[in-house]
Amino acid sequence: MTNLDHGKFTRMTTTFHTLLALDVFILFFSGYGLMFNDELWWLVTLMGGSTGVTAVHRIAGLGLVALIVFWMLMMLTTSTGRGNFREILLGPDDVAAAIQDFKFVLGMADERHPNARQFAGYKSDEVPLLSYIGKGVVYIFSIELTLLTISGLLIWSKTGVMQYFATKTAAMAFVVFHGLLGVIMLMGVMFHIFEHGFHPAFYPVEVKAFIPRKLIPEEHADTEHDSTGISQLTLAPSWGWATNVMGVLTVIGIVSVLVGSIFDEGYPVPRELAVGGGPTDLLLTVGINVGILVLFIGMALQMYGNLMRVRWQKQLEAEARATTATDGGQVDHPNDD
Repeated sequence: MTNLDHGKFTRMTTTFHTLLALDVFILFFSGYGLMFNDELWWLVTLMGGSTGVTAVHRIAGLGLVALIVFWMLMMLTTSTGRGNFREILLGPDDVAAAIQDFKFVLGMADERHPNARQFAGYKSDEVPLLSYIGKGVVYIFSIELTLLTISGLLIWSKTGVMQYFATKTAAMAFVVFHGLLGVIMLMGVMFHIFEHGFHPAFYPVEVKAFIPRKLIPEEHADTEHDSTGISQLTLAPSWGWATNVMGVLTVIGIVSVLVGSIFDEGYPVPRELAVGGGPTDLLLTVGINVGILVLFIGMALQMYGNLMRVRWQKQLEAEARATTATDGGQVDHPNDD
C-alpha cells in the first residue's frame, strides 16, 4: 500500500458518493429508456414497459431530490459538511495552478503546478484534497444535477410547465433542455468512469472514493517512501487491454448518444426538430447500447468498490480482535462522521 491509497474523504462523503452514483445510474437507465425507447427496447421491457420505466425514473428523481436536500443540510449544520464546503472553494492557488497548467500546455512553463500534480511523486498531505480540475468537476455536476432536478420536477407537473411557459414551443424547448442536459451529463459520467476506474495507479477502482480516511493507516512502517510510492506500483496484467477496450467503448458510447440525441426523433428531440435516424440505423442502435454498457460497467465498479470497503473493514476487525486477544485489552475502532 502507498500514499496514493490513503483515504481523503469521510465516511459520510463516501456513503453519499455511493448513494448518489447509484441513483444517477438508475436515472440514466430509465431516462434513456424513455429517450431511446426503440434502440433500448430491452431496457424498457426490463423495467416493466413504458409505465414501469416512467415510474422508476420518477422514484429515482425523488431520491435525487432527497439526496440534494440531505447534502445541503449536512453542509450547513455539521463541521464535516462545512469542512467539505471549504475544500471545494476556489482559491488563489487554484487560479495559479490553472494559469501555470495553461502555460505548460503552450510550452511556456517547464512543469505543471504542484497543486495539480497529485500523481507525480507528492505525498497525499502535500497536495490539496481536490485540484482545480476536481473542483471544476464538482461545480459542473452540482449545476447539472440542480438544473436537471428543477426541470424534471416542472416537466412532471404539466401545469407547472404551462404556468411559466404559455406557448407550446416554449414548453417544448424546456423539455428539450432537460433531455439534452442529461446527454451532456451522461457523457461526463462515462468519461468519469473511465478516468477513475482505469487510472494505472488505481485500476480497477480508486480506493479513496470508497474507504473512509480513518479506516486507512496514514503510515506504513515497512513500506514508507519519500514520495507517494508510485514508483513501487506494478501494473496489473489486464490493465493494458482492459483500458484499451474501455476507452474504445467510452468513445463509441459518447459519440453515439450525442449523435442519437440529435438524429433520433421523439423525446427529448421533438419530431419537428429531428433530422433523421432512429432504430433503423443499426450502427446508431449498437452505439447507444454500447453507451449503456459503459454505464453498467461503471455501476459494477461502484459495487466492487463498496465490496472492497466491506472486506477491508472485516480485515481491520479481525486484526483488532487478534490484538485484543494477544494484549488482553480492548481496542477501540475509530469512528468517522
